[in-house]
Amino acid sequence: WFTSSTSIKLFAILSSDQKTISLSSCFAQSYFYFALGCTEFVLLVVMAFDRWVAICHPLHYAATREPQLCLCLAVAAWLIGFTLLSYRLLFLSQLSFCGSKRIPHFLCDNSPLFKLSCSDTSLLWKIDSVFLSWVVLGSFCLTLAFYTCILCCVLQLPAASGRKKAFTTCSSHLITLSIAYGSCIALY
Repeated sequence: WFTSSTSIKLFAILSSDQKTISLSSCFAQSYFYFALGCTEFVLLVVMAFDRWVAICHPLHYAATREPQLCLCLAVAAWLIGFTLLSYRLLFLSQLSFCGSKRIPHFLCDNSPLFKLSCSDTSLLWKIDSVFLSWVVLGSFCLTLAFYTCILCCVLQLPAASGRKKAFTTCSSHLITLSIAYGSCIALY
């Protein structure tokens, strides 16, 4: 869902002569981009928790995989992402715009959007920087804590086959983590 918040507009731009986006659509795209990004980072922490329980507490895994808990964790991730980022719509709607009103991108990201504003965007820059850093770094630290515990647990396994199975269990999630955090760090 995260990538679809921008790729839909990109495909529309590439397949038609219309190369514009309305201000309200730009705000909506910006909101969904950051809300879905926040949701993704929270879901990555939930997935790290799942791997931690599966490897470090395998006897408790069936109890923690109850459908009610899984549903609660998923709903919590979506609520956190969309509720916490709702401040952006409030602040964005109060900005005034002047000048060319042209963004040379298909994404209404902070930097190009704020440059178009005639309003003082310093407060929104500060709030966004603190909040988004908190989300990314907080989720990264939690995920790192889970994987540190997993690594310590795996290194204590007596059989090499058990260690290999544990690393195989985590490999796809670790690749996903490196892509998500790596691209976010490189971009911002």
